[in-house]
Amino acid sequence: MQNESQDRNSGKRVFHNNEDCPVRNVVAQIGDMWTLLILFTLVDDSERFNTLKFRVKGISQRMFTQTLIDLEREGYISRTVYPEVPVRVEYVLKNWEKVL
Repeated sequence: MQNESQDRNSGKRVFHNNEDCPVRNVVAQIGDMWTLLILFTLVDDSERFNTLKFRVKGISQRMFTQTLIDLEREGYISRTVYPEVPVRVEYVLKNWEKVL
């Protein structure tokens, strides 16, 4: 079965709920609340780890760290570690068009 097909009556695209559906795959990656909040926090500029966590209210340390790891692995954000004392870690959106 095709991912995207045409509705016979309206001619509009129809998206099937299967693992090959492009819309379903994007929503699965960025559809949870914490991911969206972190992404929208990074829209304006890069942020340091603690500043970013401060701006995303109510998230646990574990969830915050795991969400950042997932976003970096998926290619949505970039993490830069600066060899300073104390160590400075900044996050920035890697490719905003990919998110959209």
